[in-house]
Amino acid sequence: MSSTRVLVADANSTDGTPEIVMSFHDRLNVCVIRGGMPSFGRNQGAAQADTPYVLFLDADIELADPSLIRRCMEKAQKTQLHCLTTNIVCKGGSWIDRLFYVGNDFFQYLSYLHRPFATGMFMLFDTMKFWQLGGFNEKILFAEDYRLSQQVDRKRFAIVRGGVYTTNRRFKRMGHLKVGWLFLKTAMNYWNEKHFLRDHKYWANEADSLPRA
Repeated sequence: MSSTRVLVADANSTDGTPEIVMSFHDRLNVCVIRGGMPSFGRNQGAAQADTPYVLFLDADIELADPSLIRRCMEKAQKTQLHCLTTNIVCKGGSWIDRLFYVGNDFFQYLSYLHRPFATGMFMLFDTMKFWQLGGFNEKILFAEDYRLSQQVDRKRFAIVRGGVYTTNRRFKRMGHLKVGWLFLKTAMNYWNEKHFLRDHKYWANEADSLPRA
């Protein structure tokens, strides 16, 4: 919808992101704001949101279902949810890339039994609850989305089917074993604040970290 406000947090990208974004100005209520690391960029965007809900999207995702956002909003309003996410599909990657994301989706559904989590690839948040939880911790350099979403009561959390497409750029940059081990360690340390505050070199050698809000 042209009335929907879209805020793109740009972290000094070199691929012409601001110009591309503003080329849609005649069709969308869009603007570019100052970004940085993901936590900072997302908080910058959320700080300018004046709506009951705020949707966080990574830069390299596509909606697999055009009705996803509408259905998330309807479910959030109907059942007074605080956080909603969806499943992730790796588009165009190898079978092992796709398998890794199938595993991620499986564990995400399994987390319903204890402490559900969402990823910043697609995270719809009740704006008031978002700030009550303190927003994204800007001292965390990895899994800040995981850390924040785990503070939401599981009765106020939902995973909505429909999905988003992502790329395999993380696997290309770090390798499957390193990505898998890092995510496993994070899941095992969900209770350990020090683990999240440690620099895991996740963004090392990243030419364009692509933080967005």
